[in-house]
Amino acid sequence: MTFEALVSPAPVPEVREAGSDFAGLSRQITEAGLLDRRPLYYLVRFTLVGLSLVAGVAAVVAVGDSWAQLLVAAAMSVVFGQIALLAHDLAHKQVFTSRRASEGWGIFVADFLMGMSYGWWMNKHNRHHANPNHEEKDPDVSPDILIWSERQARAAKGLPRFVGKHQSRLFFPLLMLEGPNLSFNSFRALNKPTMKRPVVEGTLLVAHFVLYLGGLFLLLPPGLAVAFVAVHQALFGIYLGSVFAPNHKGMAMVTGEDRLDFLRRQVLTSRNVKGGPFVDVLMGGLNYQIEHHLFPSMPTPALRKAQLITERYCAELGVSYHQTGLLASHREALRHMRAIGEPIRLEF
Repeated sequence: MTFEALVSPAPVPEVREAGSDFAGLSRQITEAGLLDRRPLYYLVRFTLVGLSLVAGVAAVVAVGDSWAQLLVAAAMSVVFGQIALLAHDLAHKQVFTSRRASEGWGIFVADFLMGMSYGWWMNKHNRHHANPNHEEKDPDVSPDILIWSERQARAAKGLPRFVGKHQSRLFFPLLMLEGPNLSFNSFRALNKPTMKRPVVEGTLLVAHFVLYLGGLFLLLPPGLAVAFVAVHQALFGIYLGSVFAPNHKGMAMVTGEDRLDFLRRQVLTSRNVKGGPFVDVLMGGLNYQIEHHLFPSMPTPALRKAQLITERYCAELGVSYHQTGLLASHREALRHMRAIGEPIRLEF
């Protein structure tokens, strides 16, 4: 495979439709009832995640001064990942049709339970959904540390240039810092004009860390408490990265020169991950990334059926629709990252 094929695994065609193709798909999805709310599903899911959180706290108390706490920390990283996925569904109004209910519960779940600003993340994530993998407009592919395109590699300086040489190897180690990074950016965003409820969110963020850190250092010796936080946050970051990285990394990158209608902009830049019920739960439905991007407010349990409709529809249109297994999706993303860093490595 050539270097050009690796850095552009899904070439972006020149398409100038006005969105009529998406209208046809939307009609089929609506007629199938796949945009209807699923209150029972979310009641069960919220209850299970809530009970898991309570069980995790109880386990910390029960295990006490023992290095077995690191096993509890590992389990709690999965619980926090599931909390993050619930916050994501609330942000997209998959749970409630009411904006007020979605926002209220979203702030509680994201800020208080997880330690991440709902308002800051919403602003960032909405920009991603509007322009996925767009080099200038998608904050998820901005070259802050990692680089995602050949053009970014050529322009990289400082830390991104240094990291870019070996970013495929550094990707998972860097993910270990994602939890603290989310919290740091959340606090930093509180004084920005885009934040609608900085006082409420700031108060809940502080309350989260007082309970989280205060509780651990009250119940455990300092060394064990530090180890618990380190393991918990590192594995939490890796879990989040393993959920979100397979969705777009290594798919087509878009620039201002590309002209794509809504359907193609979402489909060509996204990757679905196959794997059955286990992967569905592990990734919170985000393994159906194509359908999620086309219909962000679609409840999670409807995505599996929507996938069958969407894949068939794209085949009829001749639109490339990409899905692969969980491990293969990571291989594709890492292969892309390595290929993007090749020009920098060749200079040294």
